[in-house]
Amino acid sequence: MTSSRRILVVEDDARIAQLLLDYLRNDGHQAQALADGQQALSEIRQSPPDLLILDLMLPGLDGVSLCRAVRCFSDLPILMVTARVDEVDRLLGLDTGADDYVCKPFSPREVMARVKALLRRAEGRVATMQRPWTVDDQGLRIAWRERWLSLTPLEFRMLRLLLSRPGRVFSRAQLLDSVHSDIRDVSDRAIDTHVKNLRRKVQAVDPGADCIASVYGVGYRFDQPT
Repeated sequence: MTSSRRILVVEDDARIAQLLLDYLRNDGHQAQALADGQQALSEIRQSPPDLLILDLMLPGLDGVSLCRAVRCFSDLPILMVTARVDEVDRLLGLDTGADDYVCKPFSPREVMARVKALLRRAEGRVATMQRPWTVDDQGLRIAWRERWLSLTPLEFRMLRLLLSRPGRVFSRAQLLDSVHSDIRDVSDRAIDTHVKNLRRKVQAVDPGADCIASVYGVGYRFDQPT
């Protein structure tokens, strides 16, 4: 039996969205559909799904823009759906950050096969890493070696972004974007201060941890601890 995952379908064609929901739910997943890109971005920030099925052409915020925005703070698997064959080369070139694509008209069974493959790949990526941290998105908290860190909501989002892709360098602009809802007059220097606070709080529960590296002139990178 397929283990249940939360899957968000962002599709403005109600018939296609319902078809995908039916297949996903029949396969045991928790599936939700939204028709607006901007609304979907807010939902993903507040309650990240395990996988995103994303239509290329959307009102408000198109699929390419939404995909790029999500990639600033999350590495969740993204399956792009497009009716424009001429877009395929760009999608395959990873210009959007999508993990896979399918063209309309599509077979629902093909979509389900791709969903299963992406979920297996994501699970394999997690399984190969011995992570000392646990992220609780609902509670906006992160545990390090089974001890909850004392984080502000802003610090939670920054650390969550860094943890989402160990080894990747995030610019200060990307870190600013990840905490945008708390921004008043946040500057690059303020980001530096928040990173220092994160280092201090992690090291308070794990003195040997020195995992957030500065990349001169660019931003910060989280290095998987050994």
